[in-house]
Amino acid sequence: MTTTFDVAADWTAASQARPWRAPAGAVPWAWGLGALLAFGLVPALGSDYVFSAVLVPWLVLSLAGVGQNLLTGCAGQLSVGSAAFMCVGAFASYNLLLRVPGLPLPAALALGGAITALFGALVGLPSLRVRGFYLIAATLAAQFFVPWVFVRFGWFSNFDASGVISAPPLRVAGQDLSHPAGRYLLTLTTTAVLTLAAGALVRGPLGRQWQAVRDMETAAAVMGLPVAAAKLSAFAASSFVLGVAGALWAFAYVGTVEPHGFDLARSFQVLFIVILGGLGSIAGPFLGAAFMVLLPIALSNLAGAGPAGWIDAGNLPNAEKIVVGTLIIVFLVREPDGLWKLVQTGARRCRRWPLRP
Repeated sequence: MTTTFDVAADWTAASQARPWRAPAGAVPWAWGLGALLAFGLVPALGSDYVFSAVLVPWLVLSLAGVGQNLLTGCAGQLSVGSAAFMCVGAFASYNLLLRVPGLPLPAALALGGAITALFGALVGLPSLRVRGFYLIAATLAAQFFVPWVFVRFGWFSNFDASGVISAPPLRVAGQDLSHPAGRYLLTLTTTAVLTLAAGALVRGPLGRQWQAVRDMETAAAVMGLPVAAAKLSAFAASSFVLGVAGALWAFAYVGTVEPHGFDLARSFQVLFIVILGGLGSIAGPFLGAAFMVLLPIALSNLAGAGPAGWIDAGNLPNAEKIVVGTLIIVFLVREPDGLWKLVQTGARRCRRWPLRP
């Protein structure tokens, strides 16, 4: 049986180890090739439909999944309020751009994320006393409270009659990014920077504190780790990423959004992305978001490829829910680590191929 002192020794040894470094060899040039394709080839060859309907929503949902994974996968704090944090980030960035003359767009996104981080730390205060189902209830309260505030007080939407906010001019360093390729590059750059920062944060001392609290909170407290600070910092970091993702969702994807656009269904969508992609991994949300974005397109193409009327178009959303729900059950039972674990397993088998008899 593993004792508290064994856990403490393991965590101390891990904290004194050298930081993670990418293995030499194929990884550096693979990252360079991927960056060249994403930033160079895709903007040159991609169509407006691919940018607007596939790549931008995939990147935004992936970024939201990364933020959710920092809290749930790495720190073990259950939350169904991710859409509320996205809503705060969108409206905060909108008001900063509206009311601060000359504020650059990247600064507005960062400040909107910072405001969301403060709100997330406030929502995370109940985690100091409760956990599990009760913490879910606390974050669920934020999910209903935030849209009500933004609808009730018209100042947040600049007193728009319908409470809708519209995307401001997307200009960075004098470059107009309002076209589909520009919105893709804005979203890609922001997602890449925040994903790399999240990965470094998870591999650092703070990330190890989160994992210690997730694995055995009592042992972490006995070791002298700041459990309360670790929980609140996880809520703040997760909310920052979700806030920026919400601003990108409003500005780069939909263009106009109302508070109820960030409803409970959006929170469950982000949570499902994390479950399907893999809890505790940074790359997993990208796989889960790809599945969630491509599934409706695949079902629509499947319905159009078959005989006329064999799949009613009105039943496609229900079919999507059935497929996603079934896969979540399968992954929770058969592969709790999600799609990313399957990719890692497949990569290891490919490296060992051909197998010895």
